Formats: sequence, structure tokens, C-alpha cells
Amino acid sequence: MRLPSPYSGVFRGGATARTGPHALPLARIKKIMKRSARDGSGGDGAGARMISCEAPVVFSRACELFVAELTRAAWDATLEGRRRTMHAEDVAAAVRDTNVFDFLVDVVKAGPSDDGVKAGDGEGSVT
Repeated sequence: MRLPSPYSGVFRGGATARTGPHALPLARIKKIMKRSARDGSGGDGAGARMISCEAPVVFSRACELFVAELTRAAWDATLEGRRRTMHAEDVAAAVRDTNVFDFLVDVVKAGPSDDGVKAGDGEGSVT
């Protein structure tokens, strides 16, 4: 019988990465991890060829927590504006006003534009 791994607490529906619903597709996360490792500054340029089954699950959970925290901060900005609908400028205000999201300042444009959010030229960016 297989024992649960140390990260089994992040699994929602069972004791393996193949069970339980995940907010983000694990295959997509794994593909991004492989591409990022290949394009990163790994030195030899080989990148990650193999990724354990727990790693994408942990990344999925981390992304869920990140989105939840960013949403909470944006919702606070929405309430400060005395509105009940969150807009892109609320997300930009959350990024600008919260130290944790300083790495996003260059990605999110604070000024109003067509949709309120401008992104860099990276894949999967918010436009």
C-alpha cells in the first residue's frame, strides 16, 4: 500500500495527484514549468526534463492562494471606491498599494486605458 506523500494535504479529493479537482490544469502547469526551466538561467540550458507528480499540484495550490490574495486586495480597493463591481483599475490599485505584489508593478499599468490593465509581451498576459 502506498503511503501519502508530505504534500497530500494540498490534494482536495484524494491522496494522489491524479484525483481531486484542481482549479488549474496540471498538464498546463507542467508544460509551463518545463518551458520556464529551459528558458531560465539554469547554466547548462538543458532545463527540467522530468517533474515529479507533486510539483504541479503544489504550484496549482500556490496559484490558487496567489489569485485569492490578489482578489481580496482588489476587492478592498473596490469597496474603497464605494462600488460593488471589481474593475481592472481595482486590481492595478491592489498591485500598486500592496508590497507583496511589487513584482507586478511593471506588468500592470496603473493609469486608465481601454481595459485598465496593460501587460508586457509575455505569453498568457492580461490585456
